[in-house]
Order: sequence, then structure tokens, then C-alpha cells
Amino acid sequence: MTEEYLTDDEQLEAVKRLAVEYAPWLLGGVLVGAALFFGIRYYQSYTNERAYKAASQFGAMTNALEANDHAKSRQIADDLIKDYANSPYADQAQLTLARLDVDEGQLDKAIAPLTRVMDDSKDSELRLVARLRLARILTDQGKADEAIKTLATPMPAGFAARYHEVRGDAYLAKKDVPGAINEYQAALVAAEINGTNGALLELKLQDLGASAASVAKAISLATPNKAKP
Repeated sequence: MTEEYLTDDEQLEAVKRLAVEYAPWLLGGVLVGAALFFGIRYYQSYTNERAYKAASQFGAMTNALEANDHAKSRQIADDLIKDYANSPYADQAQLTLARLDVDEGQLDKAIAPLTRVMDDSKDSELRLVARLRLARILTDQGKADEAIKTLATPMPAGFAARYHEVRGDAYLAKKDVPGAINEYQAALVAAEINGTNGALLELKLQDLGASAASVAKAISLATPNKAKP
């Protein structure tokens, strides 16, 4: 049964006693709440500032690439990877380093950054881009079997044409003409489905002796699929 206070003075005294008893807890709660609020605000400000700086550096790297300044592009890419390792810009920096390596004829050096993006990027599309570029490099290095193995996993529809084309290039590098024709035809079908230009694929097929009828058949196979939702 709760105690009943008969006078206002007694009620006031009770309130004072409660205030003295619980004041430290109330103050602590207020301080914790304030610290949490300002901590969140600080973190948001810090995160936004880092994102802005990373974006600024990425823009500078892009400008350096357009100016064909390889040294500056590399320096900025290295800084992005070191300072913003968990950001999407770090993945783009890795791809940039690989591109510079290829442009400079250093195919071996391009493998490491492409592999890192392929294996570790949080962006599924960038992982696919890196996988395709790695397969092209392996083919150029005379490692066609490794390139085919790299592309052993089927890709989404948006990447299917490039996926099959690069596999076709790898089979061709192995002198496996039937394998190359099969892949190029699959690439042509995917290109038709996606509404992309398949003229180069048609030329590749014709260069391998694929008849015009077989090329037309490959294209016609895509026609019904284009109508599907």
C-alpha cells in the first residue's frame, strides 16, 4: 500500500528526497543522451567529409587520366586505396591501376588489382567488370585455359554478350575454332537480346568460316527471347 501524504509540505519534502536520491541517475541519463546525440552528429559530419574528400580525389584522378598523366593518376589511385580502403572509390582506383599497367604493357602487374576487385569488392557489377578484364589479360598472356576457368561462372544477362565473346577469344587463342564459334554465336544471341550492336561478333564468326546461314540462325534464336518479359 502506498504512503499517503496528508499535507502539501509533506508532499514537497517527499519530492525533495526523491530528487536528491535520483538526481545523479537523471543527470547521468541526460549526459549519456547528449553524448549519443552529439556523437552521432559528429560521426555523420566526419563520414560526409570523408566521402567528399574521396569524391574530390576520384575526380582529380579522372582528370589526370584524361590528361594522360600516368604518374599523377597512380599517385592519386594509391592514396585512394590507402586512405579510403572501404569506399567504392578504392575499387575504382584498383581498376585504374590495372588499366595503367595494361596501357604500359605490364600485364603481370595488372593481375593483382583486378583480382582484388574481383574477389573483394562490395559492388557486384565491379566484380564482374574486373573478372572480364582479368580474363582478357590472361588470354593476351597465352593463358587461355586460365581465362576460360576465370569465366566458368555464368554472368547476368547484361554481361552475357561480353562474357561469351571473351570466352570465344580464349578458345580461339587455343586454336579451338568450334569452341570459339559456339561462344561467339552465344554472344551474338545475347547482344541481340540486349539490343546491343553485334556487328563485330558477326565479323568474327565470318572470319572463322561460319556460314551466313549459321550467323542468321544465331540471330534468329534471339528473336523469340526478345519478346519475353
